Amino acid sequence: MAVVGVLALQVLRRLGVKGVEIRKPEQLESVASLIIPGGESTTMAKLAEYHNLFPALRDFVKTGKPVWGTCAGLIFLANKAVGQKTGGQELVGGLDCTVHRNYFGSQIQSFEAEIPAPELVSKEGGPETFRGVFIRAPAVLDVGPGVEVLAEYPVPSTNVLFSSSAVQIQEENPVPEKKVIVAVKQGNLLGTAFHPELTADPRWHTYFLRMTVEAATSSNTIDAGTSSSIVPAGGTDLIIDEKRRIDLPIFQ
Repeated sequence: MAVVGVLALQVLRRLGVKGVEIRKPEQLESVASLIIPGGESTTMAKLAEYHNLFPALRDFVKTGKPVWGTCAGLIFLANKAVGQKTGGQELVGGLDCTVHRNYFGSQIQSFEAEIPAPELVSKEGGPETFRGVFIRAPAVLDVGPGVEVLAEYPVPSTNVLFSSSAVQIQEENPVPEKKVIVAVKQGNLLGTAFHPELTADPRWHTYFLRMTVEAATSSNTIDAGTSSSIVPAGGTDLIIDEKRRIDLPIFQ
């Protein structure tokens, strides 16, 4: 079975997948893929720098092994990040996109929303939408030609780009509604602005695990039969537990 590395605690056990916490650069050598989870990106960057993880993380991305960044992890994987407190923050890079940190606002502006994701549904089955949990969430402002957009979310025209006690900057030339990118894929790199681990819907996890198996099989690092250890999320195997939702407000 392929081992998935995580830069913090991430629940994979219920999918029958072994996950190990990554705290030292040498631990990356023993995993087939990596999840960079959400959190406070500035703090995460300081810890990664303290443990000298950035060079090892960049090398890991270059190997072609799958890497998934959620929320702050998405910021880490972006080639460019903008927004409040982003200046000077070190990035891993690899995803040809620009990410806006805290695009949707502060902690109290966190929200949940039903979001369509045709690519996710075509691969993993299940409902036409997934429940996106956005907590001080970033958003992707633009992508390069090699980046596939997996999910977008409509935002109102008065979205706040920057806010402080002294000034608030809103978008110029507002339009009635536009869509902002919240999930992308480029080769073996996956980025989501939301937190799939905070719902009972496992499809983003099985989507990434499928990437892990395909990448490892093509490089002959694991047996092709490993794919049988991944549980499909579609059809009757997909169970959405309503009690596990956080019930944050819908963003409007």
